[in-house]
Amino acid sequence: MTERYKQYVQRIGAFIDKDRIYTDDLRTLAWGTDAGFYRYVPQVVVRSRTEQEVSQLLAVAHEMKLPVTFRAAGTSLSGQTCTDSILIVAGKNWEKYSISPDASHITMQPGLVGARVDQLLAPLGRTFTPDPASKSSAMVGGIVMNNASGMSCGTHANSDQELESLRIVMADGTVLDTGSEASRKAFAQSHPEFVKSIEDLRDRVMADEELVSRIRRKYSIKCVTGLNIYPFVRYTDPFDIIAHLMVGSEGTLGFASEFTMRTGHLSPFKASAMLYFASMRRACEAVVEMKKGPVHCAELLDKKSLESVNDNTGENLTAVLIQTFADSQDELDANIAAINKILEPYELYVPAKFTSDPREYGKYWAIRSGIFPSVGGTRPLGTTVIIEDVAFHIEDLPEATVDLANMLVEHGYEDSCIYGHALEGNYHFIISQSFDTPEEIARYRNLMNEIVKLVIDKYDGSLKAEHGTGRNMAPFVVKEWGEKAYEVMREVKRIFDPQGILNPGVIFNDDPECFIKNIKPMPRTNDHVDKCIECGFCEPNCLAYGLTMSSRQRIIVQREIARLTKTCEDPARLTRLKYAYKYYGDATCAADGLCSTSCPMKINTGDLTHDIRNAAHAPGTTAHSVGNFAANNFAAVKTALKGALYVASAAHSVLGDSNVASLGRAMHSVGLPLWTPSLPKAHSMKPLVAPVQEKKVVYFPSCLNQTMGHAKTGVQTDLVDKVVEFLGRAGWQVIFPKGMEKMCCGMIWESKGMPDVADRKTAELEAAMLAASENGKYPVMCDQSPCLHRMREHMKRIKPLELMEFIHDYVADDLTFRQTDEPVALHITCSSRHMGLVDKIVSLARRCSSNVVLPEGVGCCGFAGDKGFTHPELNKHALRKLRPAIEAAGVKRGFSNSRTCEIGLTTNSGVPYQSLIYLIDEATR
Repeated sequence: MTERYKQYVQRIGAFIDKDRIYTDDLRTLAWGTDAGFYRYVPQVVVRSRTEQEVSQLLAVAHEMKLPVTFRAAGTSLSGQTCTDSILIVAGKNWEKYSISPDASHITMQPGLVGARVDQLLAPLGRTFTPDPASKSSAMVGGIVMNNASGMSCGTHANSDQELESLRIVMADGTVLDTGSEASRKAFAQSHPEFVKSIEDLRDRVMADEELVSRIRRKYSIKCVTGLNIYPFVRYTDPFDIIAHLMVGSEGTLGFASEFTMRTGHLSPFKASAMLYFASMRRACEAVVEMKKGPVHCAELLDKKSLESVNDNTGENLTAVLIQTFADSQDELDANIAAINKILEPYELYVPAKFTSDPREYGKYWAIRSGIFPSVGGTRPLGTTVIIEDVAFHIEDLPEATVDLANMLVEHGYEDSCIYGHALEGNYHFIISQSFDTPEEIARYRNLMNEIVKLVIDKYDGSLKAEHGTGRNMAPFVVKEWGEKAYEVMREVKRIFDPQGILNPGVIFNDDPECFIKNIKPMPRTNDHVDKCIECGFCEPNCLAYGLTMSSRQRIIVQREIARLTKTCEDPARLTRLKYAYKYYGDATCAADGLCSTSCPMKINTGDLTHDIRNAAHAPGTTAHSVGNFAANNFAAVKTALKGALYVASAAHSVLGDSNVASLGRAMHSVGLPLWTPSLPKAHSMKPLVAPVQEKKVVYFPSCLNQTMGHAKTGVQTDLVDKVVEFLGRAGWQVIFPKGMEKMCCGMIWESKGMPDVADRKTAELEAAMLAASENGKYPVMCDQSPCLHRMREHMKRIKPLELMEFIHDYVADDLTFRQTDEPVALHITCSSRHMGLVDKIVSLARRCSSNVVLPEGVGCCGFAGDKGFTHPELNKHALRKLRPAIEAAGVKRGFSNSRTCEIGLTTNSGVPYQSLIYLIDEATR
């Protein structure tokens, strides 16, 4: 880091906490990498929290003339959120919002994920109209500042159309709220030349009829190439122009700290159909006709796209996924009939089949949203995946699409794919590209030059329709727009950012070769993650994201470690990365696998973590020897743990909750596991006295529940005793596997990177459970969902059931439930999500209470086996939204199906959490 940046860090340290300023190798690399294919490593990364902080950060940078770039989710694809200077992150800490009384408007900070906005608006019959495929991971800041549109909003309901006003932090740190009359007046007084320059430029544009005509034509289709200069034609008020100039500006004009957007109508009736055509031209001709009918989305998927998602309908087909909306069933039926009428002249490979079942059409649209990472995952490993983004006028679509496909093949990209928003003439095409040789670089350069000729010279289309100009298309902006329009953009940049410190190199770049420089390396590092394209779709489900590193960032760093190991170019940096990764990447990875649930390629970064731990704890190491000893003497280990729990419980009864909490924190600060008042007492297994019943079930109490009893709060009956009592009352005879005190599912060892020991313990348990069930005659179940998940994955001779699953499928219908209206919280464990048990668990809870609360923004609890004891900061971060949700709902107790999760939930919520069986037992007595 140079001296100027050291001075910057020193100055901002006066108002930014040190733990939110990153200058180390690992975190600057991790946060400086986005979904695009460029590599820049920032000198400084700042995790901002407030508008005032950003104002101060920019004021200092402005004074020191240091470049600044902004980032939210980092899902941008064209290089617009990477820098080698200062990166200001506005993501996880920027999630506040307010909805107008009639829900016609929503005011949001930039860190809200787009899909979350839809979740907030849906119960009110409204929607956030921009709908990029990355909406489940992209944040509002990036969506608006790239003028992202997506599958159904076209140009009529994109970010620019729906923006009402916004708050801007200017390059010099000044804040302007374009929706506030007082703020407008204050800005006009403090920056009179700024406002006058905007008015003068507006008048100059409007006086040029040819330029006005050009602007109108360009924005008649999707176009985000260059700055958005449409506001000069659409508005007269300088502050409205200023607001809308920010849309699509990619951080080159200022920082938007708050957006007020108009919401869209959410049609309650929808139907979708996947249409298959024998040729791409014929598919596009049908889209042109469907544009005239009640079709609201039409997404083209070429043969490569279909192959990537394992669509086996036929060979060499082109599909068009369509959707229609309506406000009534009659209207929906009429829409479908009208579409079928339009399709009559077209020979479909299979007849059109419309579905209005959300579960069915949801699968179609999930496939469509995941095309980019799915296709990217099929690339030759080690190559870079590149996605381009063009638009044509709808009347040119059939011919232009075929021309584009032929051009890709002619340049040697036979494995390329074309897909996208055909109804708007907007296509994405994906190619796999190596930049290892001059010949490969030349091939890509030649392709881009030919694309420019095709899109601009032949069809007068858009080189960038919705993914932003970034660095990727910066050299071609003047070619697309012409000198006059480009000079207008230049003038806007000079007005907003006279020093040129905001995101330099993006949109405006004087290097004609910038689009083929600083390419991000994608070396092979681990078979489990090598297909990752770093899109960031996984991050909303990564509980460590925002605390240490996300699942994507772990892959980014491991790739750099692999590259440096191979090239030997910077041994010192390699050593620093490896050392820092131990905590940021390994120790604070919950390895819960939820990242895979939102990854179209189902990449589980937890597998990478297990492999890294396995390498450190391989047979022959001291750690492996200790783990093996514990496995061979497991009954004794549990006895020792019970002894520790007895001592802790006795001390707790003497010291009280507050003293235990204080002492526990002090002990943890010197390296001991965290002791909290939520720690349960020891459990003493009782001899099983179960009357003979016709219905029998094999019950394996997890080793945790054999060891841990009830906590100080909640029902004062240990879980194992409660399960036996409840099932006996329901007419079931419980059978324990023989020797279960020595047994474990193996998860303890799997999580520590000792798969051989884990598999041995699993095999022992499976044999015992099989024998107890008389070779599968009786159902088998376990009371700890994470343990059950491992059993499901590794046991082949039996299919064990989770306790709640067993109650739902075998017991509940024979019971009488007395439902109350008590508000109760329910936590769905990550393993329950993996096993598809959510609906069953929720339905059981709702039979007990009419007021079941599923706290928003709470996924995996982060206890992760023993992480809640060894790294409680992970547990605390994962549950940071739990207590406010609990308090707002008036909840006094919560329920789940994992003992360790319940410890962490109790600690971080302030209310006792226990197994859901306690609530079911109450409701059925």
